[in-house]
Amino acid sequence: MGDVPNGAMNSRMRFPHHRTARLMASAALAIVLGAAAGACTTTRGPETTGSIGQTSPSRSEADWRREADALASRYRANPGDPKAAIEYAHALRMTGQRTQAAAVLEQASIRHPRDKAVLGAYGRALADIGNFKQALALLGKAHTPDQPDWRVLSAQGAVLDQMAQHEEAQRYYASALRIQPNDPSVLSNLGLSYALSKQLPLAEQTLRQAASQRPVDPRVRQNLALVVGLQGRFAEAEAIARADLPPAEAAANVVYLREMLEQQQRKDAESKPLLMPRQAKPKPRRRHSGPPARG
Repeated sequence: MGDVPNGAMNSRMRFPHHRTARLMASAALAIVLGAAAGACTTTRGPETTGSIGQTSPSRSEADWRREADALASRYRANPGDPKAAIEYAHALRMTGQRTQAAAVLEQASIRHPRDKAVLGAYGRALADIGNFKQALALLGKAHTPDQPDWRVLSAQGAVLDQMAQHEEAQRYYASALRIQPNDPSVLSNLGLSYALSKQLPLAEQTLRQAASQRPVDPRVRQNLALVVGLQGRFAEAEAIARADLPPAEAAANVVYLREMLEQQQRKDAESKPLLMPRQAKPKPRRRHSGPPARG
């Protein structure tokens, strides 16, 4: 599912697995907790909120590299084939070669300026590298009001979330869900959008709905674990995470999340302005009214 939150945000908004991933999660949590404005600074792809990237949980990076090599030969043999360009660029994105993917799709868009599939893929690739305004413009051309594409609507919402325009993003997800009710990828994006706008109970409710769909994408469940943990229910978050992760890793993720929250709480406390104690107003002195002075 291209729109489902990914891994670290290649796990979308998910718990870290090593030091680099932990730094990614730190950035994501900072945004959820209101410590930073703007988009998450993690590895992402434009289909999902909180991150923009779409590594399939069933395929390793080595698998994607082999596929990228095979698709490169096909693309070079016929660079004018829009399908070859899209598939090659997708494989490049999955191996972290986002700038190259955008370059491939830029050439494809020049050759096929009205091809909606090319424009949609190019818009996603541009969002990958942080060109959000241009990405939105292209995604807007990838479908029409009379023939809306729910996947493009979800991608537009994810880009808007990257731009911290969460209310508008949520309207796009709502439109996508009217076309594709209960789609777990859109629900997951919507849930993370609520988390980014600090509506954690609503985020949890939406992610639970996403996780109840079958089959369950592990990344959706990890997003739910994160949002539960952000509300301080660490034991419950660990139990959810253990459905997809080894027990030790799930426990380590929750420990890290607890540390992040405690660190954020300390920062919040330090940033509060100190209030000067109110000083009591001096009481007016009464004039001594003794007997009139005698001459």
